Amino acid sequence: MCVCKKKKIITVGQNVCIFKKDAHVDPGDENPDRGNWANKTDYILSMIGYAVGLGNIWRFPYLAYKNGGGAFLIPYFTMLVVAGIPLFFLESAFGQFCSQGPINAWKAVPILQGVGIAAVMVTLVVSIYYNVIIAYSLYYMFASMQSPLPWSDCFSWADSSCSNMSAGDLFCNESSVLAANLTQGNNTCASSNMSVSVQSPSEQYWDRVALQRSSGLDETGPVVWHLALCLLLSSLFVAAALIRGIKSSGKVVYFTATFPYVVILILLIRGVTLEGARDGIEFYIGSKSNLAKLTEAEVWKDAATQTFYSLSIGWGGLVTLSSYNNFHNNMFKDTFAVTLTNAGTSVLAGFAIFSILGHMAHVYNIPVDKVVKEGFGLAFIAYPDALSKLPISPLWSVLFFVMLLTVGLDSQFAGIEVLTTCLVDAFPKYFKSKRGIVTVATCSILYLLGLPCVTRAGIYWVTLIDQFAATWVMMLLVVLEIIGIVFIYGGNRFIKDIEMMLGKKSFAFWLWWRACWFFISPCIILVILGWSIATFSPPTYGKVQYPGWGLALGWSLVAFVLIWIPVVALYNLRKARGRFIFVFSQRFKSLCSPSEEWHPYLDIHRGERYSEERCYNRKDHKNHHEVDVSVISSSWL
Repeated sequence: MCVCKKKKIITVGQNVCIFKKDAHVDPGDENPDRGNWANKTDYILSMIGYAVGLGNIWRFPYLAYKNGGGAFLIPYFTMLVVAGIPLFFLESAFGQFCSQGPINAWKAVPILQGVGIAAVMVTLVVSIYYNVIIAYSLYYMFASMQSPLPWSDCFSWADSSCSNMSAGDLFCNESSVLAANLTQGNNTCASSNMSVSVQSPSEQYWDRVALQRSSGLDETGPVVWHLALCLLLSSLFVAAALIRGIKSSGKVVYFTATFPYVVILILLIRGVTLEGARDGIEFYIGSKSNLAKLTEAEVWKDAATQTFYSLSIGWGGLVTLSSYNNFHNNMFKDTFAVTLTNAGTSVLAGFAIFSILGHMAHVYNIPVDKVVKEGFGLAFIAYPDALSKLPISPLWSVLFFVMLLTVGLDSQFAGIEVLTTCLVDAFPKYFKSKRGIVTVATCSILYLLGLPCVTRAGIYWVTLIDQFAATWVMMLLVVLEIIGIVFIYGGNRFIKDIEMMLGKKSFAFWLWWRACWFFISPCIILVILGWSIATFSPPTYGKVQYPGWGLALGWSLVAFVLIWIPVVALYNLRKARGRFIFVFSQRFKSLCSPSEEWHPYLDIHRGERYSEERCYNRKDHKNHHEVDVSVISSSWL
């Protein structure tokens, strides 16, 4: 007989608890109390949408170009196989087994429950600036709905350093004023030895119109209202898509997860038909690939870093989304479907990006490497400038920014779902029936937190958050995750948990996964983490340096994320007490064992290993030793 500590129970059977019909519960859900994905397609598209983000479009192509072109695919896919896929599988199985978010899932290793909270804090911080990037995309999408495109020439908003000449030469006129093409930087007029900063119209539009960028973090300035309104609109989009949790977001992703591929294919077909496209593709992944780059450790570090960032490992999203799966869902096959789709998207997006950048280089008669950028420079300066040179340029520009918008929204959906899921799992009594209100409140808070990022100094805040919160901090969390699950909870025990979901597998099947989880993956991550910390340099935006207090805020942000790990560990150690005084080692050992609440969510899935009787026996055994271990369980505060 199972004991159901839930409300709305009408009958209690031998192995199953039947609940009254709830307006928020789908009668087809395996887990009526918490809910499941409506079908497998909803889950797969949501996972693909979460994994495929802006980094696939504006970071991967640049890294491939920078690290040997086609040769970069060798370390990239190597890192995907030995680290990306194994850790994606690990996190997916972890969330699916217990049907809990990234905080309650750590009932498996209570001493490290702070790792789950830290992952949620990273997601919270990243969601703030990710929402701002979506706002940028919205603004550019609306600005693209006019002809000519507002950044296609030096209009009234431009200053004297703006130039849109198509020639590749620099020359001085009779007044010793420099004339130049789109290449930027300090160029000297030979007859006067005057140094003049030359900028393209797209760069000046980004700085002077879209961002209204100030001189630095010290000069905050007022809120840029067109960005604040776009930020509000993006928050409304996210709230509307998640108002019913996975039941509504699972339908929205049918468009947001598939439409980017339509746009990428359209841009690719258009790009390869342009003059100069071949040169761009050659620079990206063609015959100019430099195999000698494979001997440089930096290339392997970039490949591994891109793999982790792209798959969003360690941020809590994979655990959250997989927690809504049916217990016996085959997450093994899902892992390959999502990770390989993600990698393929990166490669495909690179062809679409570089074919048009090659045409841009041809138009300006300059090398491709003069227009190749990453991050904001690619998405909001170089690529829009290239699109403005095409016939029917508003059409291509609208398509490109709609693609950025949908890619960003997919990732933001998962980020918000992490936050709301953790709140509902922690306080089900208060929030389970008010999920819509929780979602709206979360989006509202993120909007208010994002307002400093849409001031005139906003881009400096966005860069600061990105450099401090979304870099090596993630690597540290992944290391602790591996230590907790594989070395403390026990890799072999976890494999038995997975076999409860997938069925019995052979020793040979698990040989590769054991090798990766126990040795290969943690070694790779530790090397990258050490390298990242050793080579860390203060962030800059272009040539603008951050003030000392800005860097202090960045480190404070890191401390805010990581402080939860020791604080929660100490809190749990303090609460682990009984009638007799526990020595530290005994308390520590008790918190390295799974909590009594660590088991499959539904009784029918617990089997002999996690049966009620077994749990009672464990409890009686602990009472015999007069021990009452109290840890953070149903609530994480």
